[in-house]
Amino acid sequence: MSREITLIDYGVGNLFSVARALEHCGAQVSISADPDEVRRASKLLLPGVGAFGNGMQRLSEKGIDLAVTEAVSRGTPLLGVCLGMQLLLDSSDEFGLGHGLGLIPGKVVAIPEHTADGSRLKIPHIGWNGLVLPIGRKGWQGSLLETTPVGTPMYFVHSFMACPDASEHRLADCLYGDTRVAAVIGRDNVWGAQFHPEKSGEAGLKVLRHFVERS
Repeated sequence: MSREITLIDYGVGNLFSVARALEHCGAQVSISADPDEVRRASKLLLPGVGAFGNGMQRLSEKGIDLAVTEAVSRGTPLLGVCLGMQLLLDSSDEFGLGHGLGLIPGKVVAIPEHTADGSRLKIPHIGWNGLVLPIGRKGWQGSLLETTPVGTPMYFVHSFMACPDASEHRLADCLYGDTRVAAVIGRDNVWGAQFHPEKSGEAGLKVLRHFVERS
């Protein structure tokens, strides 16, 4: 089991707080913007904050987008966090249509500004929110959340949300007003967390620890 994780540096997000959290969980962390190092990585973590289009542009300019997809196709585990999770999908509506990495089928859309009864929601969604099971899912066995109790609060900061096409790729939700927001998604060796594990206390570190310790 490798504890070596390459943290992808594409100029978006606070890498050092994520690196410290991973190291606290026992990982050997390297930070890299080199596509060849990304291709050779044992495990990858794609962080990020900000706009979808800017994130994809930065990945493309550095040639990291192709390196990530090549690594994943060979079975390299990948965890995307916040914007990094959204970039895993096919496309986003943020500031016009933008194309993502296409590793999990689906799209990214704006969080609705109103509930069904017309009440206004604060956008962006900022703060602590509990994880719940998506409709039809019975548990989190075999996932990064397998030891996380339902209802565990995590820390979110985002205005857009991921919408996977397939229900089986939706592992955990949170409720914002009457909207179900995808909080964790996953497909094969690819995972995504909309919340910030590094800002979510021991519960967030537990999720990172599972990623670090997975073979």
